Amino acid sequence: MLDWLLAGDVAAAYLATRDLLGRDDADLQRRIATEGVGAALLAARGPNGHWGRGFYQPKWTSSHYTLLHLKEIGLSPTHPGARDTVRLILDTEKHRDGGVGPAASPTPSDACVNGMALGYASWFGAPEDRLRSIVDFLLTERVVDGGFNCRHNRPRTHVTHSSMHTTVCVMEGMTTYLRSNRRYRRTELEEAVASSAEFLLRHRMLRSERTGQVISPEFTRLHFPARWHYDVLRGMDCLAAGGTPRDHRMDEALALIRRRQRPDGRWSANRSYPGVTYVPGERPGEPSPWLTVIAERVLLAYPR
Repeated sequence: MLDWLLAGDVAAAYLATRDLLGRDDADLQRRIATEGVGAALLAARGPNGHWGRGFYQPKWTSSHYTLLHLKEIGLSPTHPGARDTVRLILDTEKHRDGGVGPAASPTPSDACVNGMALGYASWFGAPEDRLRSIVDFLLTERVVDGGFNCRHNRPRTHVTHSSMHTTVCVMEGMTTYLRSNRRYRRTELEEAVASSAEFLLRHRMLRSERTGQVISPEFTRLHFPARWHYDVLRGMDCLAAGGTPRDHRMDEALALIRRRQRPDGRWSANRSYPGVTYVPGERPGEPSPWLTVIAERVLLAYPR
């Protein structure tokens, strides 16, 4: 399995070397920009500095989701094109509430979008002072149950229960920010990450607190890239990245991940979420290097 990962797409080889072998190979990381999936994504960037038609349109081919994808495959944080687009977004897409979002939109900033944006902006080296308003916005959006819900700040709504989707997006962004050694409101962000982890664990990573039933069949399936969607593998990877200690409430999710492993030691993707993309989606049933790396690093973080 490891030989297969190292012989495949250079970004998957880099992630496997970094996350499974514990060696950060700078040469492999540099090659992500010129080979494979990374090169294909970078080639789609327009002369105006954006992908697609700007920050959020069209959905999966926008600057927002392309930067998220590039972060997830390990593109170098110093890549000038990615950094320039992050700078462009922070210069032109700020709302009055401090969050980022489509500038012409009359709706408030979205916590899910801002969690993802905080993650890739932190990864691609945005200065801390440019991220403070996003941090401030996100910390106002924590729901009383400890997680996050993108409907929390909508007019005439009273949200008291968080969303698994939004919570994991925000938790990932905060974790990336914290791991990049930024200091602004650090203690509060650490508390928000911890309360978000507890929210996921109270749901045993996939079940309703009220009925005990699986919240959605999609939560039990594996996807890459997941974009804004939640599934148990993404949730467990998020907890591992945030340093959440082993907890018996993870057991069902970990067992599900182990059951998904193929006899050859690899993991396969389920159906991709619909929409136009720059690179082909994972083919259902075919072994996925991305999911294999993620599953292996989760099981390394939480062994039997």
